[in-house]
Amino acid sequence: MSKIVRLEPIAQETSVETNGSLLSILLEKELDVLKECGGRGMCATCHIYVTKGMEALSSINRRELRTLEVITSCQPHSRLACQARVLGNGVVIELPPGMYVNSLKEIEALIGRRAVQDLLHPITGQVLVESGKLITRSMLKQLENTPSFQVNDFFFHSSVV
Repeated sequence: MSKIVRLEPIAQETSVETNGSLLSILLEKELDVLKECGGRGMCATCHIYVTKGMEALSSINRRELRTLEVITSCQPHSRLACQARVLGNGVVIELPPGMYVNSLKEIEALIGRRAVQDLLHPITGQVLVESGKLITRSMLKQLENTPSFQVNDFFFHSSVV
């Protein structure tokens, strides 16, 4: 039997089969979700906020809890969409503002342009480049020297800036 989930801030309702993941909804709606770890609950790229209906979702497992602990934008109502299964109606979710970055190499081509939205680290959710800020070569060098950010490990979708 299908359950209804509301997506904010786009104000859309969609259905998902009972025990279906929130990630499947986000992918179906072609929203900005990278699922960098393949849906195993080990990255932040499907991090969402449950603004209503947390009790209508599966419980948080140990892996999800460990991953949520390292996400800098984590809040008490945070979940990983790949791990949260819909068990009942009334769930309302919201994506964190910003775009997850996958590669500093691709940002290089954007030097001199302004970020349209916050660019976020794919593991921690930390803001790497704030919305409206100019992407500079010195900013890129600073990001390259960040120990938690491995330049060659990520791929960036440049359509966001």
